[in-house]
Amino acid sequence: MNKIILNKGKDKAAWQLHPWLFSGAIASISAPTPNGDIVSVYNQDQEFIAYGMYNANSRVAVRLLEWDPRKEINEQWWRERLQKAVNHRRHLLHDENNTLRLVFAEADFLPGLIADKYADFISIQVHAAGIEKIKPILVDELNKLLQPKGIYERSDLKSREHEGLADTNGLLSGEMPPSFVDIIENGIHYQVNIVEGQKSGFYCDQRDNRHITAKYVKGKRVLDCFCYSGGFTLNAFRAGAASVTSVDSSALAIETLKSNVAANGFDAEKHHAVQSDVNKYLRELGEQGEVFDLIVLDPPKYAPSRSTLEKASRAYKDLNRRGLLLLKSGGLLATFSCSGAMDIDTYKQVIAWAALDAGKEIQFIYQYGQPEDHPVRASFPEGEYLKGLLVRVL
Repeated sequence: MNKIILNKGKDKAAWQLHPWLFSGAIASISAPTPNGDIVSVYNQDQEFIAYGMYNANSRVAVRLLEWDPRKEINEQWWRERLQKAVNHRRHLLHDENNTLRLVFAEADFLPGLIADKYADFISIQVHAAGIEKIKPILVDELNKLLQPKGIYERSDLKSREHEGLADTNGLLSGEMPPSFVDIIENGIHYQVNIVEGQKSGFYCDQRDNRHITAKYVKGKRVLDCFCYSGGFTLNAFRAGAASVTSVDSSALAIETLKSNVAANGFDAEKHHAVQSDVNKYLRELGEQGEVFDLIVLDPPKYAPSRSTLEKASRAYKDLNRRGLLLLKSGGLLATFSCSGAMDIDTYKQVIAWAALDAGKEIQFIYQYGQPEDHPVRASFPEGEYLKGLLVRVL
């Protein structure tokens, strides 16, 4: 195993169990090391810190895995890590829910691996060269733990470029997923396209937030923006919403949503599905004088990094201002950011600015977060990416 020595003063985060070592922290490496190989990391005083996966192509040069020098990063180590991640989540699987995140990368000490369970199928994403090397072990262990019908890979990710990896999609084991897999979340059926859908197929990170928001919709007129396959829409109908308007720019998302409404037996007469740019549609609704009782704004990631935060804040402010203008007194705005660079305090300030520009007085009445299958490791706060606010207009 090759040995990495860190620059003086660059070992503090690693001692504190943070899993990333940036290239600038490395003073030397004992020999040329293939990307994805395991290395041992030491400080300037030759004290062992941790084992990790090395990649010369990546700004995150080492993804740390294990801080106990007595452990060996071998096949059994990988299998045990995967077993722990899956077993910590088994209680979330029941008749009302057969879909969840099985592995959440750094949070589960498996940096570079995402695995989601969709009914009888598993979808995985590989972000790191080290995980790519031991992928067959992980696939074998997932089969042993859960006996899925099939495991499909959706590793078409920009992050792979930084690891020197090409995109790869395809079946890893078992049966090819059908065009649409029928899953259950919160007792609601969804048709999920694992092969061609967004990300790994479905956004299970909003499971709890959909359920919580649905408590406020009975008899109400709801607008669900960036609806994708209809998570908030379907929960709203199940909770007795008077009507729901769902908006997304994707034609596939809108068609899938319509199928999901029908599959659950909800009244299609109460549903209006719109394929449109959300900001454009919100402007049109404002010009028409439309008002709603509850609006959901769940946009894609506007701030992928700290350097884009200022620009993203303006985009979030403008979007939420348009939403607030469509709410009458007592109306509710469920607004979300999935940008890890946007912390909750900054997001509150952005929403406050949006309310000021809209001429609305608001209250923050609930703070949303990630469900327990998307845990946040204490030593890796960057894993806390999803945040949201339930806002009341006064």
